[in-house]
Amino acid sequence: MKVSRADVLGLRLRAQQLDRDGGGTVADTAVLDIGAQDTGPDGALWALAVRGLTELDEKDLVWLWTLRAAPHAYRRSDVGSVAAAVAPWSDADAAKRIFDASKPLRAAGIGTLEALDDVAAEMRRVVTKPTVKGEVSTRLAAVMPEPYLRWCNPCQATHLYEQPFRLAAVRAGLELQPHTSPPVLQRVRGFRAARHPDARHELVRAYLRFFGPSTPQLVAGFLDAPLTEVKGRWPDDVVEVDLDGRRRWLLADSVDLLGAPPATTRLLGPYDLYLQGKDRPLLVRDPARTKALWPVIGRPGAVLVDGEVAGTWRPRTKGGRLRLEVLLWSTRRTARAHVADQAERLAAHRGVGLAGVDIS
Repeated sequence: MKVSRADVLGLRLRAQQLDRDGGGTVADTAVLDIGAQDTGPDGALWALAVRGLTELDEKDLVWLWTLRAAPHAYRRSDVGSVAAAVAPWSDADAAKRIFDASKPLRAAGIGTLEALDDVAAEMRRVVTKPTVKGEVSTRLAAVMPEPYLRWCNPCQATHLYEQPFRLAAVRAGLELQPHTSPPVLQRVRGFRAARHPDARHELVRAYLRFFGPSTPQLVAGFLDAPLTEVKGRWPDDVVEVDLDGRRRWLLADSVDLLGAPPATTRLLGPYDLYLQGKDRPLLVRDPARTKALWPVIGRPGAVLVDGEVAGTWRPRTKGGRLRLEVLLWSTRRTARAHVADQAERLAAHRGVGLAGVDIS
Protein backbone atom coordinates (compact mmCIF):
# COMPACT_ATOMS: atom_id res chain seq x y z
CA MET A 1 0.00 0.00 0.00
CA LYS A 2 1.37 3.40 -0.97
CA VAL A 3 1.01 6.32 1.41
CA SER A 4 1.93 9.97 0.96
CA ARG A 5 3.71 12.33 3.30
CA ALA A 6 0.41 14.17 3.82
CA ASP A 7 -1.25 10.88 4.80
CA VAL A 8 1.44 10.30 7.42
CA LEU A 9 1.28 13.79 8.89
CA GLY A 10 -2.48 13.46 9.12
CA LEU A 11 -2.17 10.12 10.90
CA ARG A 12 0.30 11.47 13.44
CA LEU A 13 -1.74 14.58 14.12
CA ARG A 14 -4.87 12.50 14.72
CA ALA A 15 -3.09 9.78 16.72
CA GLN A 16 -1.64 12.44 19.00
CA GLN A 17 -5.01 14.23 19.24
CA LEU A 18 -3.68 17.58 18.10
CA ASP A 19 -7.00 18.09 16.34
CA ARG A 20 -8.94 18.23 19.64
CA ASP A 21 -10.10 21.65 20.76
CA GLY A 22 -11.30 20.69 24.24
CA GLY A 23 -13.31 18.27 26.31
CA GLY A 24 -10.43 15.88 26.91
CA THR A 25 -9.83 14.04 30.17
CA VAL A 26 -6.81 12.38 31.72
CA ALA A 27 -8.34 9.00 30.91
CA ASP A 28 -8.82 9.66 27.19
CA THR A 29 -5.68 11.71 26.42
CA ALA A 30 -3.59 9.31 24.37
CA VAL A 31 -0.11 10.81 24.78
CA LEU A 32 -0.19 9.89 28.47
CA ASP A 33 0.25 6.28 27.31
CA ILE A 34 3.80 7.04 26.14
CA GLY A 35 4.39 10.03 28.43
CA ALA A 36 4.40 13.79 27.92
CA GLN A 37 7.96 15.08 28.28
CA ASP A 38 8.19 17.80 30.91
CA THR A 39 11.21 19.82 29.83
CA GLY A 40 11.03 23.61 30.13
CA PRO A 41 8.14 25.88 31.14
CA ASP A 42 6.01 24.76 28.19
CA GLY A 43 6.37 21.07 28.90
CA ALA A 44 3.91 18.35 29.83
CA LEU A 45 0.96 20.45 30.94
CA TRP A 46 1.09 22.61 27.81
CA ALA A 47 1.40 19.47 25.66
CA LEU A 48 -1.79 18.20 27.27
CA ALA A 49 -3.54 21.53 26.89
CA VAL A 50 -2.89 21.77 23.14
CA ARG A 51 -4.41 18.30 22.84
CA GLY A 52 -7.67 19.47 24.33
CA LEU A 53 -7.24 18.24 27.90
CA THR A 54 -9.49 20.58 29.87
CA GLU A 55 -10.58 18.46 32.83
CA LEU A 56 -7.32 18.12 34.76
CA ASP A 57 -6.51 17.59 38.41
CA GLU A 58 -2.72 17.35 38.64
CA LYS A 59 -3.11 14.77 41.40
CA ASP A 60 -4.16 12.36 38.64
CA LEU A 61 -0.70 12.64 37.06
CA VAL A 62 2.68 11.31 38.10
CA TRP A 63 6.07 12.63 36.93
CA LEU A 64 8.81 10.04 36.32
CA TRP A 65 12.28 9.93 34.77
CA THR A 66 11.73 7.48 31.93
CA LEU A 67 12.43 7.71 28.19
CA ARG A 68 15.94 9.00 27.49
CA ALA A 69 16.05 9.64 31.28
CA ALA A 70 13.91 12.77 30.77
CA PRO A 71 10.99 13.67 33.05
CA HIS A 72 7.61 12.62 31.66
CA ALA A 73 4.05 12.89 32.94
CA TYR A 74 1.77 9.84 33.03
CA ARG A 75 -1.55 8.87 34.57
CA ARG A 76 -0.99 8.06 38.22
CA SER A 77 -3.27 5.06 37.86
CA ASP A 78 -0.86 3.62 35.25
CA VAL A 79 2.35 3.94 37.24
CA GLY A 80 2.89 0.19 37.77
CA SER A 81 2.42 -0.62 34.09
CA VAL A 82 4.60 2.32 33.01
CA ALA A 83 7.40 1.16 35.32
CA ALA A 84 7.31 -2.27 33.67
CA ALA A 85 7.22 -0.75 30.18
CA VAL A 86 10.22 1.56 30.59
CA ALA A 87 12.46 -1.00 32.34
CA PRO A 88 15.43 -2.03 30.17
CA TRP A 89 14.87 -5.34 28.42
CA SER A 90 18.36 -6.75 28.98
CA ASP A 91 21.85 -5.93 30.18
CA ALA A 92 22.74 -4.85 26.65
CA ASP A 93 19.72 -2.57 26.50
CA ALA A 94 20.46 -1.10 29.92
CA ALA A 95 24.12 -0.53 28.98
CA LYS A 96 23.11 1.37 25.83
CA ARG A 97 20.67 3.55 27.77
CA ILE A 98 23.22 4.63 30.38
CA PHE A 99 25.93 5.49 27.83
CA ASP A 100 29.47 5.85 29.24
CA ALA A 101 28.38 4.81 32.74
CA SER A 102 28.36 1.21 31.52
CA LYS A 103 32.15 1.08 30.97
CA PRO A 104 33.34 1.06 34.61
CA LEU A 105 30.56 -1.35 35.54
CA ARG A 106 31.57 -3.74 32.78
CA ALA A 107 35.23 -3.45 33.79
CA ALA A 108 34.27 -4.38 37.35
CA GLY A 109 32.20 -7.36 36.21
CA ILE A 110 28.92 -5.80 37.33
CA GLY A 111 25.86 -6.40 35.14
CA THR A 112 24.02 -3.24 34.17
CA LEU A 113 20.62 -4.44 35.36
CA GLU A 114 22.24 -5.54 38.62
CA ALA A 115 23.74 -2.08 38.95
CA LEU A 116 20.40 -0.36 38.38
CA ASP A 117 18.84 -2.59 41.03
CA ASP A 118 21.65 -1.77 43.47
CA VAL A 119 21.20 1.97 42.92
CA ALA A 120 17.41 1.63 43.20
CA ALA A 121 17.67 -0.21 46.51
CA GLU A 122 19.87 2.52 47.98
CA MET A 123 17.62 5.26 46.59
CA ARG A 124 14.59 3.62 48.16
CA ARG A 125 16.43 3.48 51.47
CA VAL A 126 17.48 7.13 51.29
CA VAL A 127 14.21 8.68 50.10
CA THR A 128 11.81 8.13 52.98
CA LYS A 129 10.39 11.63 52.64
CA PRO A 130 10.51 14.27 49.87
CA THR A 131 14.23 14.83 49.24
CA VAL A 132 16.08 17.20 46.93
CA LYS A 133 18.05 15.45 44.18
CA GLY A 134 21.37 16.85 45.38
CA GLU A 135 20.94 15.39 48.84
CA VAL A 136 19.99 12.00 47.40
CA SER A 137 23.07 12.09 45.18
CA THR A 138 25.37 13.04 48.04
CA ARG A 139 24.09 10.25 50.27
CA LEU A 140 24.35 7.69 47.47
CA ALA A 141 27.90 8.74 46.63
CA ALA A 142 28.87 8.04 50.23
CA VAL A 143 27.80 4.39 50.05
CA MET A 144 28.09 3.24 46.44
CA PRO A 145 31.41 1.71 45.28
CA GLU A 146 33.75 3.31 42.76
CA PRO A 147 32.37 1.80 39.49
CA TYR A 148 29.11 3.68 40.09
CA LEU A 149 30.76 7.07 40.62
CA ARG A 150 32.30 9.85 38.57
CA TRP A 151 34.11 13.09 39.28
CA CYS A 152 32.08 16.19 38.36
CA ASN A 153 34.26 19.18 37.46
CA PRO A 154 31.48 21.83 37.60
CA CYS A 155 30.50 20.72 41.11
CA GLN A 156 34.00 19.73 42.20
CA ALA A 157 32.44 16.65 43.76
CA THR A 158 31.94 12.94 43.20
CA HIS A 159 28.47 11.86 42.02
CA LEU A 160 26.73 8.82 40.64
CA TYR A 161 26.61 8.80 36.87
CA GLU A 162 23.52 10.75 35.85
CA GLN A 163 21.76 8.18 33.63
CA PRO A 164 21.83 5.30 36.15
CA PHE A 165 20.68 7.73 38.85
CA ARG A 166 17.65 8.77 36.83
CA LEU A 167 16.73 5.38 35.40
CA ALA A 168 16.99 3.71 38.81
CA ALA A 169 14.49 6.12 40.34
CA VAL A 170 11.49 4.42 38.70
CA ARG A 171 12.78 1.01 39.78
CA ALA A 172 12.93 2.41 43.32
CA GLY A 173 9.31 3.53 43.11
CA LEU A 174 10.23 7.21 43.20
CA GLU A 175 8.40 10.05 41.49
CA LEU A 176 9.33 13.68 40.92
CA GLN A 177 7.44 16.40 42.68
CA PRO A 178 6.02 18.44 39.80
CA HIS A 179 7.36 21.92 39.10
CA THR A 180 10.37 21.60 41.44
CA SER A 181 13.80 22.90 40.49
CA PRO A 182 16.10 21.39 41.58
CA PRO A 183 14.05 18.19 41.40
CA VAL A 184 12.55 16.76 44.56
CA LEU A 185 12.06 12.99 44.73
CA GLN A 186 9.46 11.22 46.80
CA ARG A 187 8.06 7.72 47.10
CA VAL A 188 5.08 6.73 44.97
CA ARG A 189 2.43 5.74 47.46
CA GLY A 190 1.56 2.05 47.16
CA PHE A 191 4.07 1.53 44.33
CA ARG A 192 4.32 -1.89 42.78
CA ALA A 193 5.69 -2.47 39.30
CA ALA A 194 3.58 -4.73 37.11
CA ARG A 195 5.11 -7.95 35.83
CA HIS A 196 4.11 -7.01 32.29
CA PRO A 197 3.01 -3.64 30.92
CA ASP A 198 -0.41 -2.98 29.54
CA ALA A 199 -0.42 -3.05 25.72
CA ARG A 200 -0.97 0.73 25.68
CA HIS A 201 2.41 1.24 27.32
CA GLU A 202 4.53 -1.24 25.35
CA LEU A 203 7.13 1.07 23.88
CA VAL A 204 7.54 -0.40 20.40
CA ARG A 205 3.79 -0.43 19.84
CA ALA A 206 3.46 3.05 21.33
CA TYR A 207 6.05 4.48 18.95
CA LEU A 208 4.34 2.89 15.96
CA ARG A 209 1.00 4.18 17.19
CA PHE A 210 2.15 7.80 17.47
CA PHE A 211 4.86 7.90 14.78
CA GLY A 212 3.75 5.33 12.23
CA PRO A 213 4.60 4.25 9.69
CA SER A 214 8.13 3.58 10.90
CA THR A 215 11.02 1.12 11.03
CA PRO A 216 12.83 -0.82 13.78
CA GLN A 217 15.85 1.46 13.32
CA LEU A 218 13.80 4.59 14.02
CA VAL A 219 12.17 3.03 17.08
CA ALA A 220 15.56 1.95 18.44
CA GLY A 221 16.86 5.49 18.00
CA PHE A 222 13.93 6.93 19.92
CA LEU A 223 14.39 4.52 22.82
CA ASP A 224 18.21 4.46 22.89
CA ALA A 225 17.77 0.69 22.66
CA PRO A 226 19.67 -1.99 20.69
CA LEU A 227 18.14 -2.71 17.29
CA THR A 228 18.02 -6.46 17.99
CA GLU A 229 15.85 -5.84 21.08
CA VAL A 230 13.38 -3.77 19.06
CA LYS A 231 13.23 -6.33 16.25
CA GLY A 232 12.54 -9.05 18.81
CA ARG A 233 9.50 -7.10 20.02
CA TRP A 234 8.20 -6.09 16.61
CA PRO A 235 4.39 -6.50 16.57
CA ASP A 236 2.73 -9.09 14.35
CA ASP A 237 -0.26 -6.87 13.54
CA VAL A 238 1.58 -4.45 11.25
CA VAL A 239 0.96 -3.47 7.66
CA GLU A 240 3.82 -2.79 5.26
CA VAL A 241 3.47 0.46 3.32
CA ASP A 242 5.45 2.33 0.69
CA LEU A 243 6.32 5.90 1.68
CA ASP A 244 8.09 7.69 -1.15
CA GLY A 245 9.69 4.43 -2.25
CA ARG A 246 10.80 3.40 1.27
CA ARG A 247 9.45 0.45 3.26
CA ARG A 248 7.70 1.38 6.47
CA TRP A 249 5.37 -0.45 8.86
CA LEU A 250 2.12 0.69 10.40
CA LEU A 251 -0.11 -0.84 13.06
CA ALA A 252 -3.09 -2.37 11.31
CA ASP A 253 -5.57 -0.54 13.53
CA SER A 254 -4.01 2.81 12.56
CA VAL A 255 -4.72 2.56 8.83
CA ASP A 256 -8.01 4.42 9.21
CA LEU A 257 -6.12 7.45 10.55
CA LEU A 258 -4.28 7.96 7.26
CA GLY A 259 -5.33 11.01 5.27
CA ALA A 260 -4.64 14.68 4.81
CA PRO A 261 -4.24 16.60 8.10
CA PRO A 262 -7.25 18.54 9.33
CA ALA A 263 -7.04 22.33 9.49
CA THR A 264 -5.56 23.25 12.85
CA THR A 265 -2.94 25.59 14.31
CA ARG A 266 -0.96 24.83 17.46
CA LEU A 267 2.05 26.23 19.28
CA LEU A 268 4.04 23.16 20.26
CA GLY A 269 6.56 23.23 23.08
CA PRO A 270 10.21 22.50 22.18
CA TYR A 271 9.98 18.89 23.38
CA ASP A 272 6.43 18.15 22.29
CA LEU A 273 5.84 14.53 21.27
CA TYR A 274 4.98 15.53 17.69
CA LEU A 275 8.58 16.77 17.30
CA GLN A 276 10.22 13.73 18.91
CA GLY A 277 10.03 11.28 16.01
CA LYS A 278 13.38 10.14 14.65
CA ASP A 279 12.49 10.76 10.99
CA ARG A 280 12.99 14.51 11.15
CA PRO A 281 13.43 14.95 7.37
CA LEU A 282 9.85 13.73 6.92
CA LEU A 283 8.57 16.43 9.25
CA VAL A 284 10.85 19.26 8.05
CA ARG A 285 12.38 18.84 4.60
CA ASP A 286 14.64 21.91 4.49
CA PRO A 287 18.00 21.18 6.24
CA ALA A 288 18.39 24.82 7.31
CA ARG A 289 14.96 24.77 8.95
CA THR A 290 15.79 21.44 10.58
CA LYS A 291 18.83 23.05 12.22
CA ALA A 292 16.72 26.00 13.36
CA LEU A 293 14.09 23.78 14.94
CA TRP A 294 16.47 21.28 16.57
CA PRO A 295 19.65 23.15 17.55
CA VAL A 296 22.07 21.48 19.94
CA ILE A 297 21.21 23.99 22.68
CA GLY A 298 18.15 26.16 23.19
CA ARG A 299 15.35 24.64 21.14
CA PRO A 300 12.48 26.91 20.09
CA GLY A 301 8.86 25.86 20.01
CA ALA A 302 7.23 24.89 16.71
CA VAL A 303 4.30 26.49 14.93
CA LEU A 304 2.11 23.67 13.61
CA VAL A 305 -0.29 24.57 10.80
CA ASP A 306 -2.43 21.80 9.29
CA GLY A 307 0.09 19.13 10.26
CA GLU A 308 3.06 21.03 8.84
CA VAL A 309 5.76 22.65 10.96
CA ALA A 310 5.34 26.17 9.61
CA GLY A 311 7.79 28.09 11.77
CA THR A 312 9.31 28.55 15.22
CA TRP A 313 8.48 30.60 18.30
CA ARG A 314 10.29 31.75 21.41
CA PRO A 315 8.78 33.21 24.57
CA ARG A 316 10.00 36.39 26.24
CA THR A 317 8.67 37.33 29.69
CA LYS A 318 9.07 40.79 31.15
CA GLY A 319 7.17 42.43 33.96
CA GLY A 320 4.91 39.41 34.35
CA ARG A 321 3.77 39.60 30.72
CA LEU A 322 4.48 37.25 27.84
CA ARG A 323 5.64 38.25 24.38
CA LEU A 324 6.20 35.75 21.60
CA GLU A 325 8.78 36.08 18.86
CA VAL A 326 7.51 34.04 15.92
CA LEU A 327 9.35 33.20 12.72
CA LEU A 328 6.89 31.89 10.14
CA TRP A 329 8.07 29.90 7.17
CA SER A 330 4.55 30.22 5.78
CA THR A 331 3.20 33.66 4.85
CA ARG A 332 -0.49 32.75 4.87
CA ARG A 333 -2.54 35.44 6.57
CA THR A 334 -4.81 32.86 8.17
CA ALA A 335 -1.78 31.30 9.87
CA ARG A 336 -0.81 34.67 11.36
CA ALA A 337 -4.29 35.19 12.82
CA HIS A 338 -4.42 31.71 14.28
CA VAL A 339 -0.95 32.06 15.79
CA ALA A 340 -2.11 35.18 17.63
CA ASP A 341 -5.10 33.23 18.98
CA GLN A 342 -2.84 30.43 20.19
CA ALA A 343 -0.51 32.96 21.82
CA GLU A 344 -3.43 34.20 23.88
CA ARG A 345 -4.11 30.63 24.89
CA LEU A 346 -0.49 30.09 25.93
CA ALA A 347 -0.46 33.26 28.02
CA ALA A 348 -3.66 32.19 29.77
CA HIS A 349 -2.14 28.76 30.40
CA ARG A 350 0.89 30.40 32.00
CA GLY A 351 -1.36 32.70 34.03
CA VAL A 352 0.09 35.92 32.61
CA GLY A 353 -1.01 38.65 30.26
CA LEU A 354 0.03 38.69 26.62
CA ALA A 355 2.19 41.70 25.75
CA GLY A 356 2.16 40.93 22.04
CA VAL A 357 3.21 38.64 19.21
CA ASP A 358 6.08 39.68 16.91
CA ILE A 359 5.72 37.73 13.67
CA SER A 360 8.37 37.78 10.97
